[in-house]
Amino acid sequence: MLGSRMIPLLPASSSSPPPQLHPLPRQGRAGGILVLPPWRCPSRSPCPRPAPPRRSKAEMRHTCRGTINLATANITVEDSCNFIISNGGAQTYHLKASSEVERQRWVTALELAKAKAVKMLEESDDSGDESVSQTDKTELQSTLRTLSSKVEDLSTCNDLIAKHGTALQRSLSELETLRLPAESTEKIKQVNERATLFRITSNAMINACRDFLVLAQTHSKKWQKSLQHERDQRIRLEETLEQLAKQHNHLERAFRGATVLPANAPGTGGSAKDPCCPAKGDMSDEDDDNEFFDAPEIITMPESMGHKRTGSNISGTSSDISLDEQYKHQLEDTKKEKRTRIPYKPNYSLNLWSIMKNCIGKELSKIPMPVNFNEPLSMLQRLTEDLEYSELLDRAAKCESSLEQLCYVAAFTVSSYSTTVFRTSKPFNPLLGETFELDRLEENGYRSLCEQVCHHPPAAAHHVDSKHGWTLRQEIKITSKFRGKYLSIMPLGTIHCVFHSSGNHYTWKKVTTTVHNIIVGKLWIDQSGEIEIVNHKTGDKCILKFVPYSYFSRDVARKVTGEVTDPTGKVHFVLLGTWDEKMDCYKVIPGVGDNGAEGRQRAHEAEDSRVLLWKRNPLPKYAENMYYFSELALTLNAPESGTAPTDSRRRPDQRLMENGRWDEANAEKQRLEEKQRISRKRREAEAARATEDGTPYDPYKPLWFERKKDPITQELTHIYKGGYWESKEKQDWTLCPDIF
Repeated sequence: MLGSRMIPLLPASSSSPPPQLHPLPRQGRAGGILVLPPWRCPSRSPCPRPAPPRRSKAEMRHTCRGTINLATANITVEDSCNFIISNGGAQTYHLKASSEVERQRWVTALELAKAKAVKMLEESDDSGDESVSQTDKTELQSTLRTLSSKVEDLSTCNDLIAKHGTALQRSLSELETLRLPAESTEKIKQVNERATLFRITSNAMINACRDFLVLAQTHSKKWQKSLQHERDQRIRLEETLEQLAKQHNHLERAFRGATVLPANAPGTGGSAKDPCCPAKGDMSDEDDDNEFFDAPEIITMPESMGHKRTGSNISGTSSDISLDEQYKHQLEDTKKEKRTRIPYKPNYSLNLWSIMKNCIGKELSKIPMPVNFNEPLSMLQRLTEDLEYSELLDRAAKCESSLEQLCYVAAFTVSSYSTTVFRTSKPFNPLLGETFELDRLEENGYRSLCEQVCHHPPAAAHHVDSKHGWTLRQEIKITSKFRGKYLSIMPLGTIHCVFHSSGNHYTWKKVTTTVHNIIVGKLWIDQSGEIEIVNHKTGDKCILKFVPYSYFSRDVARKVTGEVTDPTGKVHFVLLGTWDEKMDCYKVIPGVGDNGAEGRQRAHEAEDSRVLLWKRNPLPKYAENMYYFSELALTLNAPESGTAPTDSRRRPDQRLMENGRWDEANAEKQRLEEKQRISRKRREAEAARATEDGTPYDPYKPLWFERKKDPITQELTHIYKGGYWESKEKQDWTLCPDIF
């Protein structure tokens, strides 16, 4: 039998093309017919195939012996080189390719041909009955019956209106025959005219309803067929994407197993070039931390896997020690010096597609996600990382020229994105009322406070004071959308920076962050958009352009350009660099030629006018095993004494995840989220009762920030109202809510 032997396939090249669909006349075709090419030995040439004989219309409705209707065929992959094509009945082909790559090319060609065959079948089916299920037909008929009954009700109402309208007009006519004053007669005529108009309108309405019913009956089958086609297309797309993701992971693991390098081989020390930037990058191109393996759709991991990590010598992670004891133990270790290491990231298996396929087009902040997608930092701590290069603002505070000061502010703005190059994991969503402090008054001269002031949409307020003469404040709302291939993160809100000595007040907004290759491939991050930095005192401006990455561009990846202008629009400085490495500044000297752009170009190409504004600090050793954290990020979640009970360092699920106990962290994360839901429902119930009773009800208010109108931007924003550092000095945290 044909199904009992293997049919080797030649490469899908010009000498041996993939199966073709022979076009049939539109009146008689019943979908594409799979025609397998004749196989041959490599040493022989293929036999010429005679042209297919012409078939009658009756013959076109039947398939030939030994063929499979491609529109209804099942294509399944058996192993690395074999695949099966079957019609679900007696006809089955076991096909074998020369290699796994060649097999995939054949499967792809057959899937495309199958999609064309299905489309041809649907186009030739004028009635559409085959594509509409019995349930849909029943629902459609029920809807039409309901419409018909409603139209009959309208007809009955129309008859009643006509009957009563005629009686009304008769009564009005009788009133006209009576001897009444002239004014009454005029009023009766007006009422008679209005009654007539009412009858005409009701007749027009019932006629329009009848036309609508006829139109619905005519086009309902067509609409139902289109809807069913879209459903089938969506299901096929999901299945194809899932199969593609599995095949990619299989090939990637096979490639890794075949190209294992010795420990001392070149390129294994984490210095390979970045895939999306061939000329730059200092991290390994093959990152095991960013690989997701096929696994069941169960998120929590077995206990035997939950404690496995590499190179970690951090004590206090045994399951028989309570979390409070661990916290106290780590406090003793971190009092002396700031830590430079955290437990290495475990390499857990995760079926990414099983989770992300249900998130397409949704707001990710509203979807419960396992800690497998996170890094052991909260969004408040991630926001505080903007201060890693705070010395740029210290230097800006010493500038006498506002234009030079604006250059350093622009460099500080760009530097906040340097920590995102390899950080493909998402931070923890803060709980409502959660805070995070960073007291670096002795080391760096500033102290920072963040608070989660709103839950939906997520919003965090941030305030920084520096003894070097500047204040930074912002309120950031994060919105995100998952689009299948990429994830877009749009920060909303204005950032303010005020210098005390000069009174210069700068404002700007953040650009869009995009995470690419969510389903297939290596994750990588890009920044795109424009930032306008405005000095509201002098009118100076700086426009920064973040150039999106393009495979077809020869320009430097992650490029940022900018111009610093005075209130008249004259350019004084040109900024050039990348958001992941450095920013340079060139002073503009007017050119001799008529074209000012040529003059600026010659000026910024001159090395003597170049000033290095900012350069990225190197990552710590073995950063690839520690979520690619910077030196500052490694210290953010270190336990500290005296912090508020709502501080992110005290968050139990985040602490468990940092210690490598992800299964326990997932359970703790669910407990905290449920506790937060109960608190939100209680506030909603109190608000509803207050509304019913007519008593005033105060909505949720943050503890350390208050909402007011900003005098500069005229936006409603949360501004620090004070009191936190005084409470910390007294260790009076009685006002703090119980969120953990």
